[in-house]
Amino acid sequence: MKTLIAAYSGVLRGERQAEADRSQRSHGGPALSREGSGRWGTGSSILSALQDLFSVTWLNRSKVEKQLQVISVLQWVLSFLVLVACSAILMYIFCTDCWLIAVLYFTWLVFDWNTPKKGGRRSQWVRNWAVWRYFRDYFPIQLVKTHNLLTTRNYIFGYHPHGIMGLGAFCNFSTEATEVSKKFPGIRPYLATLAGNFRMPVLREYLMSGGICPVSRDTIDYLLSKNGSGNAIIIVVGGAAESLSSMPGKNAVTLRNRKGFVKLALRHGADLVPIYSFGENEVYKQVIFEEGSWGRWVQKKFQKYIGFAPCIFHGRGLFSSDTWGLVPYSKPITTVVGEPITIPKLEHPTQQDIDLYHTMYMEALVKLFDKHKTKFGLPETEVLEVN
Repeated sequence: MKTLIAAYSGVLRGERQAEADRSQRSHGGPALSREGSGRWGTGSSILSALQDLFSVTWLNRSKVEKQLQVISVLQWVLSFLVLVACSAILMYIFCTDCWLIAVLYFTWLVFDWNTPKKGGRRSQWVRNWAVWRYFRDYFPIQLVKTHNLLTTRNYIFGYHPHGIMGLGAFCNFSTEATEVSKKFPGIRPYLATLAGNFRMPVLREYLMSGGICPVSRDTIDYLLSKNGSGNAIIIVVGGAAESLSSMPGKNAVTLRNRKGFVKLALRHGADLVPIYSFGENEVYKQVIFEEGSWGRWVQKKFQKYIGFAPCIFHGRGLFSSDTWGLVPYSKPITTVVGEPITIPKLEHPTQQDIDLYHTMYMEALVKLFDKHKTKFGLPETEVLEVN
């Protein structure tokens, strides 16, 4: 503001000087100075001052938006830890004068226990929160549609790769930040995750509000047979095993022996849709334990008995990208939804049927990767590793 006032004062001085020059010339004398000829120059200084002012304002706004983006991502990462802690808080409330609140919630929980298995309770209000747009813009995350999907069919989307946290899967299919409902009108996406998450009080409500459901046979059977058409179940096929090999610069999927989702698709006649998320492995750095090491042994035991594998990973810090923390690195994630593979309905598919369509799916995924890899920064020589 001071810069603007100073520039405006310069214009006034220039006008007064120009008037004095004209008066001096009318009496035959020389011009008092050259400042009058600089009138338009001082006008330019106003424009320059305005540009400086708007530049500073824009930079400040840009800085605030970047911080909001960082906070939006961090709250998502930490929300699971906070909401899991809510279970302990509810148990504590049992021992206080507010015990009735905990009793009422757990009573309701008993009656509501099977709701996640029926697709949950999605909330369009939650899916459209502004925080998810900041979440999207931080990386940024983009959803690319390659083919239309018929609303008269049901689908199983195979999402690859898992990455550390499946950030692209969450943003694209559990929120409306990338406008999935507009890009695929009439299609209801359900992101499937570990069933154990839905045994946690409060956390289950948060997950269901985004359209997240358990990745269990009962849930998938219900959604594909008793929930009408236009359902799309997103399964991160590689799961915990794939997350263990997640690292920047590596494009590898765990798929060769994962055939259960193909069998489910055949039993219900649900079309298979391959998805590859370019950049999913770039947002965190992980300590990779070699096969046979004690670290990998611990990870595999967790995976076998609990369903997930603990990873030692890091991103950037909250206030600086040069420090370590839980905030993922700001790297673009582009999720490409491929062409659906038409699947017949076979109530009792044979192993030969399953192998046939599994091979077709693997070929379609590799084809999708090869077609789009150069568009998103990968060299023509990059090969998708299928394990």
